[in-house]
Amino acid sequence: MPGFIDRSFSARLDCHYLLRTPDVPDPLAPLVVTLHGFSANPGIMLALTARLFGGRAVIASLQGPYQFFLGAADRGVGYGWITSERPAESIRLHREMVLHVLEEAGNEFHIPPERRLLTGFSQSVALNYRFAATCPDVVAGVIAICGGLPGDWETGEYRQVDAAVLHIARRQDEHYPPAVTEQYPARLRLRASDVEFHLIEGGHQIPSGGERIVSPWLGRILK
Repeated sequence: MPGFIDRSFSARLDCHYLLRTPDVPDPLAPLVVTLHGFSANPGIMLALTARLFGGRAVIASLQGPYQFFLGAADRGVGYGWITSERPAESIRLHREMVLHVLEEAGNEFHIPPERRLLTGFSQSVALNYRFAATCPDVVAGVIAICGGLPGDWETGEYRQVDAAVLHIARRQDEHYPPAVTEQYPARLRLRASDVEFHLIEGGHQIPSGGERIVSPWLGRILK
């Protein structure tokens, strides 16, 4: 458009996360950085993630950087991670936020990278996979629940994923149906050598019995 100039600048953004520690101190507790789905919040994700780990982990629940009203009636606020508008900026911001929390909380509780995990639900899953394929040796494992793979997973300039991957999909998920998710194990193994995939009953939500899947996986990858 004649006379139209698109300019950009950087401004400070205050990012937030909630932190939960085990009731009984455990020197072998893992650090779990967990990310909620679209329109949710870190409080909800913190509670749901704690159920997956049975209260044994240090959990840092990140808040998505983009806030919006959920509706005019109750004025509740939800948070998101990315849209189709300038996605590269959101991918970079996600990477910087996750790296900061992993380092800050990891150092505070003396938890080394080999005991750090990244968990995501729904919208944050693809971002977490991008992170794992961009930043090697930062986390020992990635847990993905009811989410997708990056659109450029096969063609993007990613590195080999060192982290173990646990992907939990659900048969009645209206956003990620089995016809799509059943292809994930083979696609994930293009980048990651340690992939565990579960397709279980239920809709688009974190399974209430998810600890039965997470606990043995955790025992296998964390020594």
